Amino acid sequence: MTNAPMNPNKALWEKGDFTRIAETMRESGEALVQRIGIAKGHKVLDLGCGDGTTALPAAKLGADVLGVDIARNLVAAGNKRAAEHGLANCAFREGDVTNLQPLPDQAFDVVVSIFGAMFAPKPFEVAKEMVRATRPGGRIVMGNWIPNDPTLVAQILRISSAYTPPPPEGFVSPMTWGVESNVIERFGGAGVPAEKISFSRETFVFNFGGPPALFVEEFRNYYGPTMNAFEAADKNGRAADLQKELEELFSSQNTSTHATSIPATFLRVTVAVGHA
Repeated sequence: MTNAPMNPNKALWEKGDFTRIAETMRESGEALVQRIGIAKGHKVLDLGCGDGTTALPAAKLGADVLGVDIARNLVAAGNKRAAEHGLANCAFREGDVTNLQPLPDQAFDVVVSIFGAMFAPKPFEVAKEMVRATRPGGRIVMGNWIPNDPTLVAQILRISSAYTPPPPEGFVSPMTWGVESNVIERFGGAGVPAEKISFSRETFVFNFGGPPALFVEEFRNYYGPTMNAFEAADKNGRAADLQKELEELFSSQNTSTHATSIPATFLRVTVAVGHA
């Protein structure tokens, strides 16, 4: 073992237990997989897959799915869920979206990344690796949160950032993947012309069985970025302020009268990878 510092992204997503948040995203994950037209026999690569919110539904449709995530705990949770569902056509492995080298070129019909690859550093490398892994005539589908969007996730990250120290120099915000011109530039760097990239705004719904304040607790205890924000806020004696802001946000966006149901807008990106 070396004493090299841990990849900060790996540390972030292994910090909490994202499976607790993923539980609230299952229905929308399944609906999205239906919409993007995954079919029996497709070879699907799901990047930043977590514990399989989109990978398992894709496998249930008959696709052969490989999920790759940087967090060991989420890879283990995904493999466990696939086994529990009897899905021999769905496997998870640890990997870094900026360097998928063990994976062969042009091996997948569909490369999917829903709120996954957007959090990796080096966005131009991410785009190149996604294109490299996609067969000619295949496609890439990303779901990315949108900066300054008034809905849930963009607002959680905006509020949290006010309580955390500024990011290191050279840091590229994950939210930049929610800007169409950035997406075009990044895939352009990987050889994909702009006319092969299309965009739509869609909705992902978080469904939680308790009241909004309890849902905030889930983020506080299990979601890496929010955990970091609370740790920083604690040091400044501002944790109660952060809690109050998040509770107000979750309550104002909740559409359910008896539990918590919060819609969040995201940018769906579809990239048609050209014939060789």
